Amino acid sequence: MRFAAIADVHGNYLALEAVLADIRAHGITDIVNLGDMLSGPLDARRTIEILMQLDAVHVLGNHDRYLLDRPPEKMGSWDRPAHAALNAAQLDWLRAQPMTRVFREQVFLCHATPENDEVYWLDTVHPDGTVALSPLDRIEQFAQGVSQSLILCAHTHLARAVRLREGRLIVNPGSVGSPGFRDKHPYPHVVEAGTPHARYAFLELANGAWQVTFRHVAYDHDAMAALARRNGQPELANALATGWIN
Repeated sequence: MRFAAIADVHGNYLALEAVLADIRAHGITDIVNLGDMLSGPLDARRTIEILMQLDAVHVLGNHDRYLLDRPPEKMGSWDRPAHAALNAAQLDWLRAQPMTRVFREQVFLCHATPENDEVYWLDTVHPDGTVALSPLDRIEQFAQGVSQSLILCAHTHLARAVRLREGRLIVNPGSVGSPGFRDKHPYPHVVEAGTPHARYAFLELANGAWQVTFRHVAYDHDAMAALARRNGQPELANALATGWIN
């Protein structure tokens, strides 16, 4: 089994197009998408048009849920413009996607954790704002109740792979479209990838063991940074241009 995992596109259609081209260039036909597809100050409509035509397996992220479970006046600054760009058919397509699912019996898919789409699985935010790899005990606690040999999550935008004590693998492929962001919960912090590349991962089951290859793909990030700046999001613009918030 060999497939690609993408996540956290956040309306960045140019990054998505570059990643899909890279996937095709490597002869991979199966794709899973771990959510947070559209929200952000970029181009939600063009992004969902690509995703709706893509033969892929999707799950929803927390920002996808925000587009569906609250009125526009209750939405945040990343969700409101995305919602305004989508038509009824596109929202219906989004609504039809599940929060979690199993891919080919062996791979569990979720956006953040199996039970909560807003909690970091592989990373912990400390009171001083430091974001660091979580203790293995905490990581394994979230995996209770999941039986698949490979678990995929996203949400933090940080590419990571963690092997559990009993041998299973948890992988976060990183973010296709947003290499940095600022958040207030559970403590104020920033996440920064350090480069503007679009990130995703290859997963392959070979001789009974999962192998992961993280991919960093160049694309016209300056065009997306300029769009974010025009749409009033200078921090995201800087992250798109450099991989750093500041």
